[in-house]
Amino acid sequence: MHAAVTDGSLPRRIWWLGLFIILCFVAVFLQLNNLQVLQSNKLANSPKNPAVLAARFDEPRGDITSAEGTILAESVKAPPGSAYDYQREYPTGSLFGQITGVFSYYYGLYGVEASYNSYLTAHNAPVKTLRDLLTTSTETDTVILTLSDKLQTDAQTALGDRDGSIVVLDPTTGAIEAMYSNPSYDPNPLGSQISSTASDAWIADTATPDHLGNEPFTSLAYQDIAFPGSTFKIVDTAAAYQHAPQLVDAYMPYYTCIPPHTFGGQSTPLCNFGDTGCGGDIAEMLPPSCDTGYAQLGVRIGAADMTTEADSFGFNSQPPIDLPPSSNEVSDFLQPSCYQNAQVFLAFSSIGQDCTKASPLQMAMVAAAVANGGVIMTPHVMSQIRDTQGQLVKADTPTAWLTPMSAATAKAINHLMVEVAQVGTAAGIFPYTEDVAAKTGTAQVENAAGQYIATNDWMIAFAPAAAPRVAVAVELLDQPVSGTGAAEAGPVMRTIIADALASGS
Repeated sequence: MHAAVTDGSLPRRIWWLGLFIILCFVAVFLQLNNLQVLQSNKLANSPKNPAVLAARFDEPRGDITSAEGTILAESVKAPPGSAYDYQREYPTGSLFGQITGVFSYYYGLYGVEASYNSYLTAHNAPVKTLRDLLTTSTETDTVILTLSDKLQTDAQTALGDRDGSIVVLDPTTGAIEAMYSNPSYDPNPLGSQISSTASDAWIADTATPDHLGNEPFTSLAYQDIAFPGSTFKIVDTAAAYQHAPQLVDAYMPYYTCIPPHTFGGQSTPLCNFGDTGCGGDIAEMLPPSCDTGYAQLGVRIGAADMTTEADSFGFNSQPPIDLPPSSNEVSDFLQPSCYQNAQVFLAFSSIGQDCTKASPLQMAMVAAAVANGGVIMTPHVMSQIRDTQGQLVKADTPTAWLTPMSAATAKAINHLMVEVAQVGTAAGIFPYTEDVAAKTGTAQVENAAGQYIATNDWMIAFAPAAAPRVAVAVELLDQPVSGTGAAEAGPVMRTIIADALASGS
């Protein structure tokens, strides 16, 4: 018989296997301690925890109201047989739906429901008496918005079935008084406890996207960017005053169309809208909205100073509005993904096309900066938060966000915008008694073949120009190719300005 021969490999393999098993036990032990000890409180209170979300549907949330006290969101007793005790309702439906957002078991939180969730959700009441130390009670708060019932309704009515947005704000405080976009959505079915009802609403909403392909609950006036057209010339004008004052009175050559190869990289003519001719200095060019002149002006100011000025207005930055953020809300100017260091890109971007895209909120803030002496106030939709006894919990304190221009520059541009309203492209739209300062914008929309198929029509304005109380942006998308900011957005702006002034805004 022969003795068995061993090389010692089997014991070594057993040793490594045993070590691996021990390490697995250690890893499991550490993860259990991590979940049960270190992260237990975080996981237990996570909004993604089904138990937490279910518990929130079994208790009421605080109300959301308009500036006048109209209830925009409230918790009511759920119908018999419902899975949870309370149901969230939105009495005004789509009118304020994009602002209130929705509290949905299936799709989460949007809008004010998300931004101020910690106040709306039941939380421990503050200790105010000795008795409070011996008991634990909970309460919800009411979030009171800055938005006006009348102005919001006026904005909805003025847009009708057209794709677009309207923003109305107080330039001295940043308070949003109306902000409505079409398409909108009704949050009621999305907040339903019946899964099929919520699902059908979700599918219906996402089946009617806006011009960027966004769903209605993300295609908001502070998130929906488009070419702003000639309304951007207010930024150009500020750039000249702030960074190249020698160009304020400089003469820009007269053109109907700037021929190809005038600017670096230019292969096609750059023409004025309607093929009219113009030129001159800023005071001569802004009232008739001279495209060829402002294209030259932007190029002469230069990409660096133009970008600096656009950034100082809030372009290329997340606006600090107190609503959930989105990448869609960042207004763009000369971003590297578009700008290729050729003069032609700067020329077209200076007239609000090509590498310039802006949200209606952004352009309302451009108007507000001029109205408020060069300062942009932080935009906000929350006015106050009060507890169940009506005591003040929190109130907005107006704060400055950006200062894109000096008071002297703002005064000069204020005068020029009054000229636009009285003798320029917006002439005849507003009664002289309203003392409106305005700027029109018409951005041409091309198809894949480079043919103009529609226009995006804009107007920004504030009033009264001598002591501004309201600043407004109106955006109408995909309008007839013959449309203009004056013809399409002008009547809407006239209505909104008149109603805002009449309501004491």
